[in-house]
Amino acid sequence: MTAEGNNALFSSAGGVWNTALGAETLYNTTTGNSNTAAGVRALFSNINGSNNVAYGIYALYSTTSASNNIAIGDFAGLNLTTESNCIDIGSRGEAGESSSIRIGTEGTQLSAYMAGIFGVLVSGNAVCVDDEGTLGECTPSSERFKHDIGSMDKASEVIFALRPVTFHYNSQFHSHNGVEFGLVAEEVAKIDPGLVKYNRKGEIYGVRYDAINAMLLNEFLKEHRAVEELKTTVAKQEAIIAQQEKTMQAFIANLNEQKAQIQKVSAQVALTQPAPQVVNTH
Repeated sequence: MTAEGNNALFSSAGGVWNTALGAETLYNTTTGNSNTAAGVRALFSNINGSNNVAYGIYALYSTTSASNNIAIGDFAGLNLTTESNCIDIGSRGEAGESSSIRIGTEGTQLSAYMAGIFGVLVSGNAVCVDDEGTLGECTPSSERFKHDIGSMDKASEVIFALRPVTFHYNSQFHSHNGVEFGLVAEEVAKIDPGLVKYNRKGEIYGVRYDAINAMLLNEFLKEHRAVEELKTTVAKQEAIIAQQEKTMQAFIANLNEQKAQIQKVSAQVALTQPAPQVVNTH
């Protein structure tokens, strides 16, 4: 164990491989092992938690028996008590939330940048962020996540009123000036408010293109079914016409046969008739 600072590792009794730098760091630890704390009262309340790393004043201050947490920054992970497997960087964490990662503080960090992503090709699932900053896979589709499931039917017909547009983003959003394709959220909201997204101020923010894609699929399937039904009708009509043609051909063949019989009979009758006699009147 290594301790430096007033009352660092003050209560340590059976813990091993602990490192404490700063006044009252790891102050209450008794049997916790392999903890590293640097900063005034970092991991102060820890008793038997192990494998924690806390850098910053009051980092992981309230943690008592949690393990495998990493907290970096003043007051980082302050809200954690018994939660384990958390990483809090510049964040106080969330009570009752284990196995999570939180970076930054809402209202303080207003934008995020990460290198090594743009232009890197990967195969996988799309990632989205919700209005609470939670990062995860977009729009789960399993039935176990849904209720009140029903066919879309005519609800998708609202897309026929939408106006696709071309546009350029304002410079504060995109550095390039390329032509974009899409919809105007305010126009969409007038047609169907359920197809737009709102920010925390209640302002219209974006368009739910995933929902529109589902509506397009529904309309495509409706058209496909209509075409299939039309094909079936045409096939039935063609079969009827073909049968009628066969019937007509049979009728004509029979008519021709009757005509031939009549001609044959007429010829026979002509042969049996007596020759005309010439009467001499002189």
